[in-house]
Amino acid sequence: MRALAGPACTLIAALLVLMAAGMWSMVRGQVQPPQAAARYKLTLLREAHSQWGLDAPVAAFAAQVHQESGWRADAVSHVGASGMAQFMPATARWWCERTSTPTADCLPHNPTWALRALVGYDKFLYDRAPARFNRFDRLWLALRGYNGGEGHWQAEARSTGLRAPTIAEIDRACGQARRAPVHCRENLHYPRRILLELQPRYAGWGAVWSPQP
Repeated sequence: MRALAGPACTLIAALLVLMAAGMWSMVRGQVQPPQAAARYKLTLLREAHSQWGLDAPVAAFAAQVHQESGWRADAVSHVGASGMAQFMPATARWWCERTSTPTADCLPHNPTWALRALVGYDKFLYDRAPARFNRFDRLWLALRGYNGGEGHWQAEARSTGLRAPTIAEIDRACGQARRAPVHCRENLHYPRRILLELQPRYAGWGAVWSPQP
């Protein structure tokens, strides 16, 4: 095959450069946090460190906000969850009562309130996960609870009939207790999406909690 020369070679080289630039932009777009996240970074760091300590899983919290609302304070779901943390109205009222927050200050659409509530509710759920699990697995269960209610995975854990079921065994039991099986795909995808897919994007924000062998 005869080698190309002159203008044809120059054109092909230019096209390759443009293609490479486009592919690099796509890769960067996949691994970088959205621009909207930057304005809330310091607030999230402050709330996470205040409630979890300096080794708080900040990257996971940021990934969770990314998943819940895309960092939109005005986000409203089709079922009525609102704000950056996507709290349902009843959950927001319960959380404000639990944290002695006055009704006038119970503001799911306020970014500071939402980030504080998300971090705090995650801590509440994490602390209630079995201490026999490592911190990644406890966070996994906390996220399942945040998304679908902790009572569901707890009932599913009991349904295994095992004294100390593993995370994998609890996940496999999804839909075998009170939860309708149709909801399992979303609930099992939720921690996977946050901890394994989105968390690496926010690795520069703080501690990343990874699976342990």
